[in-house]
Amino acid sequence: MSAINTSADYYNSLGLGVAAGNAAEKAKSDALGQADFLLLMTTQLQNQDPLKPMDNAQMVSQLAQMSTVQGIDTLNSTVNGFSNAMTNDQILKGSALVGHQVLVPSGQWALEGTGAVSGLIAAPQAGNLEVTITDANGDVVRTLTTQASAAGELPFQWDGLNADGQRMPAGKYSLSARFSTNDGTTAAAQTYIQAPVESVTIGSDGLYLNLKNLGAAPLDQVLRVS
Repeated sequence: MSAINTSADYYNSLGLGVAAGNAAEKAKSDALGQADFLLLMTTQLQNQDPLKPMDNAQMVSQLAQMSTVQGIDTLNSTVNGFSNAMTNDQILKGSALVGHQVLVPSGQWALEGTGAVSGLIAAPQAGNLEVTITDANGDVVRTLTTQASAAGELPFQWDGLNADGQRMPAGKYSLSARFSTNDGTTAAAQTYIQAPVESVTIGSDGLYLNLKNLGAAPLDQVLRVS
């Protein structure tokens, strides 16, 4: 059971809230709005020297400043509305993906007690691909090999068995792929894991998909949806 705040703490926190509110009101009152600008300008015209009236250029300059301020306020409102619309659109797109399978770049996942792990490997050109699967301790549990006849995507699937045909325990595993050509050139290849979308999260930098056994992945990293 959580402790109950003392009355002193309560009133202190209330005082902080009141102080914050007063600061916000003060900041708001310090801002010069359009009505204040017009009032100052009208007062200036009423109290000008009849023998030295306000210069026309100066008046036009002040009107232009007022128009600029009003335009900036309108622009800010438009941008805020556009931002809110984009956020709502992202939420709709994300919710539509829940329950679907997606392919994302990854080399790690959590193996369950049953089932397999599937994905694809991006082959840069024709050659041999060697896929190495390691456990949380870094020990190799399985090595898969395949041949790429040309550059493109090569699907793969690991059934969760080791080299001896025994089912590996549930836990975290890693995947790495190395590409090699006939002339002996080797390079790492990008791996993608397929996982179902369980939910979505709106972050400060965009939409994230919460993937089963993979974790969170940005929406812009999704290669394919099925």
